[in-house]
Amino acid sequence: MSRVLLLGGTGVIGRYLPPFLEQDGHQVFVTSRQPRDHVGTVRFVHGNAQDLGFLRDCVRQIRPDAIVDFMIYGTEAFHDRVEWLLGASAHYLFFSSFAVHAYFDRARSVPLREDSPRLLEACVGRDEAFLRTDAYPLAKARQEDALRAAGERHPDQVWTIIRPSIAFDRTRFQLADYPRGTLLWRAATNRPIALPERMAQCRTTMTFGQDVARLVAKLVLNPKAYGEAFLAATGESLAWREIGEVFHQTLGTSFATCSEEDYIRCCGDERWIRYSQMNDRVVDNRKILAATGLAQSGFVPLRECLARELSAARGAGCPQGGALAQGARVDALLGLPMPGGLSLRERMDYQMARHPKLARSLSVRGIRWLLRQVGGR
Repeated sequence: MSRVLLLGGTGVIGRYLPPFLEQDGHQVFVTSRQPRDHVGTVRFVHGNAQDLGFLRDCVRQIRPDAIVDFMIYGTEAFHDRVEWLLGASAHYLFFSSFAVHAYFDRARSVPLREDSPRLLEACVGRDEAFLRTDAYPLAKARQEDALRAAGERHPDQVWTIIRPSIAFDRTRFQLADYPRGTLLWRAATNRPIALPERMAQCRTTMTFGQDVARLVAKLVLNPKAYGEAFLAATGESLAWREIGEVFHQTLGTSFATCSEEDYIRCCGDERWIRYSQMNDRVVDNRKILAATGLAQSGFVPLRECLARELSAARGAGCPQGGALAQGARVDALLGLPMPGGLSLRERMDYQMARHPKLARSLSVRGIRWLLRQVGGR
């Protein structure tokens, strides 16, 4: 029986992977930063897979035949360990993202295929400032390149690159750049979210985490996957407006139209939004279907699956941290008052996010004003 080690395999895709691997005759081990009880024959190993010392001990004890790596690395950290990761098992599967692909040339980018242009190359001469960062889509592309280079230096060691689309289940989902916490809270308090009209018309690919796991399981120790990159996704896409209709029908989420500039102020990273969410992201998944022997008909229809997972997620409380701050910025954009039911700390966080200039230069007078606001006066 072959042994498969999942690094950080407790997220929206990893949690569904062990049963599929077991069906194919693999014994499964999963690293987790939180202590977890074993589930059936699945063994959880408590520790942080970012810690190379822990990881070396883990590999020495388990002696895996394959490693599926869900971890998120900085590019420098990945360079420091890529050769070790590649040599730690007979098959190393690296999770990248379909976010690595570029969207400047629509004719070449729709639908997305494994050889579609990447932002890392497409930004050369177009956005040099962005290239000087280690933003997520650039970092993943650079790490893909580092893995390929290591594979060339060690041709006897086998790798696969996996680029999932947006993956969701009841514990994690999004609508454009609004995460689960923001969406549930605004639906529960009858507060709309704001979307630019152009974004609402853009098509995107969202795949149920369990369906991604079903595909990934068939790549493990599969010779057709060796030295290849795969888009791991459904072939079905919907416009954000259509996805929003599912949210409305299931959660009661309502929508308001806003300008692109206002949306960017509410949701953050302008380049991520313009290069990613404000473009069509339709996936051609024929390569991974051919390698795995699976069929598009085996995927749960997107509308049906999304409605089911949203229904199961109803009733969440007030979002924390970034989601609460994002909600405050949307309220400011739409001219809505601060909601009731927030704790003192939540009211402070809300007001500081809603009034960023004040937050950057709080004077004594500003603090007094803020305290009056959070006190409801």
